[in-house]
Amino acid sequence: MEDTIRVLIADDHPLFREGMRGRLERVADIAVVGEAARGDEAVELAHKLEPDVILMDIKMPGLNGIEATREILQASPQIGVLVLTMFEDDDSVFAAMRAGARGYLLKDSGGEGVVHAIRAVASREAVFGPGVAERIMGFFSAPRSAAPQRAFPELTQREEEVLSLVAQGKSNREIARQLFVSLKTVRNHVSNILLKLQVADRAQAVIRARDAGIGHDRV
Repeated sequence: MEDTIRVLIADDHPLFREGMRGRLERVADIAVVGEAARGDEAVELAHKLEPDVILMDIKMPGLNGIEATREILQASPQIGVLVLTMFEDDDSVFAAMRAGARGYLLKDSGGEGVVHAIRAVASREAVFGPGVAERIMGFFSAPRSAAPQRAFPELTQREEEVLSLVAQGKSNREIARQLFVSLKTVRNHVSNILLKLQVADRAQAVIRARDAGIGHDRV
């Protein structure tokens, strides 16, 4: 049918995929066209199948759901990504939004909630679960103080974020997990930071950062 919404399910739990497929196959205007158990597989199938909507988990082997979303939407911005996960923390929510996800639901939202969200995302609407929506509203309604002068204006905001985590003693792997990016991406950021700050190594970058008040341990 011309109006059928073509859905790709990306989740590393076979039982969840099976249950979601069974639930969606009972809906007349939705067709499940594929399943992916890994983030890189989701990217490959998105390119091959060109679904209307992808149900995307965050924690998956290979590429995580955030990185997979970013890669998919860079190549195919018309696809609607609906994050369906157990994680409701701010880092996960805002990382998904920055990656371009059009919706964010928790897995306990129920069948009708997921179907409604799929239809909304397919219509290019944004949809968020109640708890997630409250977080987003709280973020945008919070009073904003004047932006402080940046210590290293030559760095991008993401590079400054990475520098702060480096100065806190976090490894590249820990930074990659926290920012939902690949290890290679973190390494590239660190290399750019060393070049822009004109320092020889990571230790000197930490010294520069701490002298500027960046990366001190929180009390």
